[in-house]
Amino acid sequence: MKILYAVQGTGNGHLCRAIDIIPCLQKYGQVDVLVSGIQADIILPFEVKYRYHGLSFIFGKSGGVDLWRTFMSSTVRKFVKEVNSVPVEKYDIVINDFEPISAWGCYFKEKQCIGLSHQIGAFDNASPKPEETDMLGKFIMKNYAPATFSYGFHFKSYASHIFTPVIRQSVRELTPKDEGHYTVYLPSYDDAHLLKQLSKFTDVKWEVFSKHNKKPFKLRNVAINPIDSDAFVKSMATSSGVLCGAGFETPAEALFLGKKLLVIPMKNQFEQHLNAASLEEIGVPVIQSLKKKYEYDIESWLNAKSNVIVDYPDCTEKIVEKIIENHKI
Repeated sequence: MKILYAVQGTGNGHLCRAIDIIPCLQKYGQVDVLVSGIQADIILPFEVKYRYHGLSFIFGKSGGVDLWRTFMSSTVRKFVKEVNSVPVEKYDIVINDFEPISAWGCYFKEKQCIGLSHQIGAFDNASPKPEETDMLGKFIMKNYAPATFSYGFHFKSYASHIFTPVIRQSVRELTPKDEGHYTVYLPSYDDAHLLKQLSKFTDVKWEVFSKHNKKPFKLRNVAINPIDSDAFVKSMATSSGVLCGAGFETPAEALFLGKKLLVIPMKNQFEQHLNAASLEEIGVPVIQSLKKKYEYDIESWLNAKSNVIVDYPDCTEKIVEKIIENHKI
């Protein structure tokens, strides 16, 4: 069986999940990997056969997506050219993790596309939704990577086709400890914002991982580190808690490791507000920004002793088996 596994390359979560899913798929045949997007820091330990520019959201520096830079980085002509060139017809099955080039390639070439992504789980009617609806964000999310059949991941299994998160084996094998620091990953804030706000909490040791700096440095009680997957996971596993955006993989891994978690959903990113609604439902505190009015909430979180308990069993092989059995030719 020839399998095309297409992965969104904006952010790191999709690629982290792919590290565990690809070996499971390889048990069923030849797997070719496609990646589109320009905002990831993770390098897959597998050959990537197809690379496309795709449609990437560009992170800003003050808590949100930079809509102008996102628009300028994605031309219609380039997108159409990539969609027309992707050879989806050569494969027996196409499995898609919110990747637009192969999804629209399947749509126009009338090829089945099996969606397997967190976005499917978050957008599903059974999952929690924020009180305010972002109509543009909702439209983009619904049409970004159309699928013929849909399977999703979320912080809870809200329906039979929605699974709990894929936790990387490298994370499952860790022994969590508490060495007294707090790990921070907020890629939509620049270092100046983070230093200004976090340094106010003078008794706290912060370990920040930044997309905006390539060299580590420290100012008072805030250490700024360049993105490094192994260093980040080690910091998170030995932390007292994790402050991050309302993405999916990082909050899921923090919860799995039993860490206190505080999230800030990214502005202009509808998916993160869906995630925040789910996290709030299971008891994770959510704030809307790093502005002064949320300092009390941060202080309360820092002083809290309890964390949210989750059960995320290792079901990746069973999920892949179910999808292959349901859709193999």
